[in-house]
Amino acid sequence: MLGELIPCGGGDSIPLLKPRLMVGRRTSCDIVLAFPNVSSNHCELELKEDYWHIRDLGSSNGVRVNGERCQSKMIMPGDEVQIARQRYILHYKLKGNAAPPEEENPFSMGLLEKAGLQKDQATMGRLPPSSRPKSRSKDARRGSSEDDFIMDWLNDE
Repeated sequence: MLGELIPCGGGDSIPLLKPRLMVGRRTSCDIVLAFPNVSSNHCELELKEDYWHIRDLGSSNGVRVNGERCQSKMIMPGDEVQIARQRYILHYKLKGNAAPPEEENPFSMGLLEKAGLQKDQATMGRLPPSSRPKSRSKDARRGSSEDDFIMDWLNDE
């Protein structure tokens, strides 16, 4: 056994038997919590580098560690884990004296950078020649709308 979830309100503890466990209401989950406020696939518990981590899988009612809502968090032995409204104490033993790994700061990287859309500073603000807007002369005017005519007239002056 790699640890256990002990219900805060009493009841049988839930053994953590594998290093990665799916928690939810669905019967195919490793840990089934048959409560209406628990999502089908609510969260995932994973043992990484001797420490348990919890990750919310887009649940409606969220995950909390020691009362703080989180998307992903490392859980220390004795921490309180709340899955929807169900509260548990996570009990497990650390194998060594190793310090816990540093948690990633969610604000250390911008959203564009996380998505891989951030460009380096040298090219930011410059458009490639193929995407630069082309100026149109009065002769090349489409004549399709009065707005185009007015904009071309204003740009020529």
